[in-house]
Amino acid sequence: MSARPRLGALLVALAAFTTVAVPTASARVTPHPTPKAPHTAVLDGARLQQTKIRLDRGDPQLRRSVEALTTRADKWLDQGPWTVVDKPRPAPGGDTHDYLSQAPYWWPSTPPTSDNPWGCPYVQRDGQRNPEVDSGTDRQDVEKTFDSSYDLSLAWYYTGEKRYAEKAGQILRTWFLDPDTRMNPNLNHAQFIPCKYDGRAIGIIDFSQSYTSVLDALALLDTGAPGWTRTDRTSMKKWNKDFLGWLKNSDFGSEEAAATNNHGTFFDMQLAGLAYATGDTELARRTVLNARSKRITPQISSDGSLPQELARTRSWHYSTFTLVAYSRLAAIGRHVGVDLWAYQGPDGQGLFKAVDYLLPAATAASAWSHPELEFHRFAATDVVHAAADAGDPRAQRAVRSLEAPPGGDLWALRPAAEQLDSIAG
Repeated sequence: MSARPRLGALLVALAAFTTVAVPTASARVTPHPTPKAPHTAVLDGARLQQTKIRLDRGDPQLRRSVEALTTRADKWLDQGPWTVVDKPRPAPGGDTHDYLSQAPYWWPSTPPTSDNPWGCPYVQRDGQRNPEVDSGTDRQDVEKTFDSSYDLSLAWYYTGEKRYAEKAGQILRTWFLDPDTRMNPNLNHAQFIPCKYDGRAIGIIDFSQSYTSVLDALALLDTGAPGWTRTDRTSMKKWNKDFLGWLKNSDFGSEEAAATNNHGTFFDMQLAGLAYATGDTELARRTVLNARSKRITPQISSDGSLPQELARTRSWHYSTFTLVAYSRLAAIGRHVGVDLWAYQGPDGQGLFKAVDYLLPAATAASAWSHPELEFHRFAATDVVHAAADAGDPRAQRAVRSLEAPPGGDLWALRPAAEQLDSIAG
């Protein structure tokens, strides 16, 4: 056989192999060069990178998930950016750059008058959200900043469409970096109560319940997002270091760290995430290790229930809420060599058991038997996913019976628990 026929046969075989191995453009999301694995604090960067590769190879399930993600991201493109300086009146200290929010469950006890414009004194109604908190403060705007930057950064990472990265960068620079609009890195006036407190340690949860998503958004953009510059990266790292310093050294930070319910757990999660993101892996590791005896042992019963959260008027919400903090803290632990899922307290307390306690209600096998003003079965979906990924066989069997949250189940793209029925802490 001559060399030319052999060469022709080889070329034919190579063409056939290429046709099989590489999906057509119509069969997949248009690819862009796969970014490097992001140095995320909660999300697993290597897993995100592999998911991106699978997406570019035409995985149909991932394509549907990306469509749901970009639907969310598209809604942010014509919103914002938001800033702390836009509120109608500054925080009690008088600096418009200070973050301000109002305690969600405190209500005026009398009708407002010219002599008593707030209707003081304020009284507490647990689980009942005062609509005043959504106007006149920064609370709603900061939630939009956190949610939008996360959705947009993920959408850019998976699609490569620069409009998502550019919008995320604009939102983050406006809230955190631009001198005219930036937020001061403190929470001195979070969850104030009119005529009572100018701010409270408990208000730190305004950030701790979801700020680690911003840390992961930053890590995604840092892999080469268009418009996100070296100056942006350096400035955000400085802001995060300053905020971490405030959490460690302020009286409010010390008080919140001492909390024995979900506030303490969320504080630890935020502290560990910030420490890891800014290079203090020793603090991150120590925080996760300490959570075993400091948080899990006293907070989780031998049957897996969370007694402090079951006592709330929204016991289902707060049980899933606390487990969001635990599952995200466990994810940070994975980066620093601590397996928080494997820990068991002296009476068998552990995260697997706590998630398993939710499974009958999460899968609609039985009703939730504790007080709950507004039950949403999907609130448990992410924490069950997290336990399943960590190796819990009961959770793994339950995944197929979970209720998808509004907007779809995005676990395949961002495998880190979120509070899916979010209300103020």
